[in-house]
Amino acid sequence: MWGMIATWRMALEGIQKVTPNLEAGGTAGDAIEGAIKEVEDFPYFKSVGYGGLPNEEMEVELDAAYLDGSTFDFGAVCALKQFANPISVARALSAYKVNNVLVGEGAAAFAKDHHFEEKDMLTDRAKIHFHNRLKDIEREQLTPYAGHDTVGMVGLDASGDMVAGTSTSGLFMKKPGRVGDSPFIGSGLYVDSTIGG
Repeated sequence: MWGMIATWRMALEGIQKVTPNLEAGGTAGDAIEGAIKEVEDFPYFKSVGYGGLPNEEMEVELDAAYLDGSTFDFGAVCALKQFANPISVARALSAYKVNNVLVGEGAAAFAKDHHFEEKDMLTDRAKIHFHNRLKDIEREQLTPYAGHDTVGMVGLDASGDMVAGTSTSGLFMKKPGRVGDSPFIGSGLYVDSTIGG
């Protein structure tokens, strides 16, 4: 038996892309990372990855987490800038028993040292949203982004292992360095292969 569940419609194509490998005996870890990367790479999802909405200084800061429900290996990045696919960086960090949650410059240094793709995550479309939002703020108080937010997924592979992952660009117009609940066990994600996720 195998399967995947996810938040929001934006996850569907990613799940569809990794499902054949999962069905053929692939790991839940590969499925979660692959499916979330698909969401992170799609520039029209405003709350995740490339094209994610920026903070108040017009910088895209990304948070992601990866949790293995069999080993409880966990990795997370917070406020990561200028790197594609924070879920992959979080998964790489899960191999460490200490220093497995990194923030800002520390997360970027780890990503660079491990040869993850450097990329300007701010798109022209996100810049337009940013400038329109500034006009809105001049007229009224700042309110939270009303669209969908974090992508979260849980996968189960044929060997019974479960993995969970999350990825987000966080609140639109957030303060630089602000981290929400998404990259933390118990608030953004949880999975236990003996119980569920």
